[in-house]
Amino acid sequence: MDLGIRGKRAVVIGASSGLGKAAAEALANEGVDIVLFARNEAALARTRDELRERFGVEVDIVAGDMTHAVDVDALARALSAGRGVDIMVLNTPRPPSPMRDFLDENDDARWEQAYQDQLHAALLVLRRLTPLLLHKGWGRIVAITSASVKSPMTKHAISTIFRAGVHGALKHLANEVAGRGVTVNAVAPATIWTPTFGQFHNVEARVQAVPVKRLGKPEELGAVVAFLASNLAGYITGQTVQLDGGQTPSLF
Repeated sequence: MDLGIRGKRAVVIGASSGLGKAAAEALANEGVDIVLFARNEAALARTRDELRERFGVEVDIVAGDMTHAVDVDALARALSAGRGVDIMVLNTPRPPSPMRDFLDENDDARWEQAYQDQLHAALLVLRRLTPLLLHKGWGRIVAITSASVKSPMTKHAISTIFRAGVHGALKHLANEVAGRGVTVNAVAPATIWTPTFGQFHNVEARVQAVPVKRLGKPEELGAVVAFLASNLAGYITGQTVQLDGGQTPSLF
């Protein structure tokens, strides 16, 4: 299936590893040129070289912290100095570990860290970079969030609260830019395998909680991101796609 985005340019935030890297791989596989943004410049360089070798697309890197306005502004300038950007994938850091229930979250420093990483950073990126897509009259914004925004999961209090705020911003933005050729959607994953997953979870217990009885694969998330970034998804905006193996108990 041709997604119709070959030759487009995407910026992937939080792209050096994990789910952000999976999204970058899926887009590069569709012939999309990529700009990778994250804090770890060495990891970005390794991912850049890998994507160039595997997919033959243009890949650039910009190192920076998405919680810092000066770094996000530098990214915006770098994108504008080139040929702009058509697709934005927004991937924020995981919440502080260990995960806790609401009444157990008594450390103000954890709340501040999660606010900066998950809500403040997302709002900063959306406000600074969305105008670059509007300038082109065609664009796709896809945020990677969490299935807990729809059905709060045990010990995910901080993640649920701040990522719910991100979803509020995404819905407002989707409605504001829908008539200007830009769509805004979210992918809400749960129990997706990454190299760090086993450090934070009892893998067997998590598998048993999933109706399909397995963990999700990063490439499955990447495929959803690529579809939402495509021409084929042009009539989908303001929506959240659950990627959770059937765990969310609600009908909608």
